[in-house]
Amino acid sequence: MTLIHRVQNVTSLEVDELAAYRTLRRPIDHFREGIFVAEGENVVRRLLRSDIEILSMLLTPEWFEQLLAGREQETRAGYPVLLAPKELLQTIVGFPLHQGIMAVARIPARRELEETLQQLPSPHLLVALDGLNHAENVGVIVRNAAGFGVDAIIVGETSCSPYMRRAVRNSMGTVFSLPIIQVEHLATALTTIKRQFRTIVYATDPGGHVPISSVDLAGNVCIVFGNEGSGISDEILSLSHQRVVVPMQRGTDSLNVASASAVCLYEASKQRREGG
Repeated sequence: MTLIHRVQNVTSLEVDELAAYRTLRRPIDHFREGIFVAEGENVVRRLLRSDIEILSMLLTPEWFEQLLAGREQETRAGYPVLLAPKELLQTIVGFPLHQGIMAVARIPARRELEETLQQLPSPHLLVALDGLNHAENVGVIVRNAAGFGVDAIIVGETSCSPYMRRAVRNSMGTVFSLPIIQVEHLATALTTIKRQFRTIVYATDPGGHVPISSVDLAGNVCIVFGNEGSGISDEILSLSHQRVVVPMQRGTDSLNVASASAVCLYEASKQRREGG
C-alpha cells in the first residue's frame, strides 16, 4: 500500500487543477470530458474504496486530517490533493451538500452488454432506464437498485447518465459498486437479454393492470423504468413481456419514478429471498 501524496494548498479557485470544481453547473461538459464530480463525505469515502480512477481531491484541511493524513489507502495514490480553507470552498455552489470535500474522477470505460451479463450470478435481476431526464431520479434509482440487490443497470440512449454530478450525489456513491451498462439502443439491448439470457422484461406502466406483486420476479428479470412525464416509450413497451403497475388509491394515478422503483425492487428482493 502507498500513501496519498502531492498535497497542495490553494488560496484561489483560479488554479488549473480546480477547473472541474469551478464548473459544477456544467455537468454535460464534464460528461463529454469523461469525468464526474463526487461530493460529500459518504460519496467520497465510497469512491476511495472503489477501483475508479481519481484525478484529484479538493477538501478543507480539517477533512484532510480526518480522512487522509498519515493513513495508508487501500486504493491508489498519486493524484493531487488540494487543500483550501472553508471560506474559499463556500464560494463553490452547493457547499452545504458537498460539505467541503469533493473529488474528480474518470468515468469508467463503457461495459459490453453480453460480456457483463455473462459474469452476473444466475438468476440475475436487472434494471433498465428508458428516457429518464432528471439526474436526481436516476441517482435515487441507482441507490435503490444497490439496496435491493440489483445485479446491473442498463442505461438507454435517451436516459441521463448515472455519472452526472447530481446522480452520483443522490446515489450516495452506490453507483461505484454497481455494473452500469450504457447502450446505444435500449430496444436492441432488451432483445438481446430476452433471447440470449432468457430474461423476462417487465415494463412499469401506470396504465397497466397487473400489480407488481402478482408477477414472478424470482428468475432472470429486468424491470424497466421510464420517463418522468411520458413513461416508457412505445417501442420499449412492445418488447416487454408484461406491463406492471404499483396499485394506487384515492385518485392518485402513480408514484414518482424513483419512489416506484423502491416499491418494485423491494418486491423483487422479497420474492428472491423467499424463493432462495
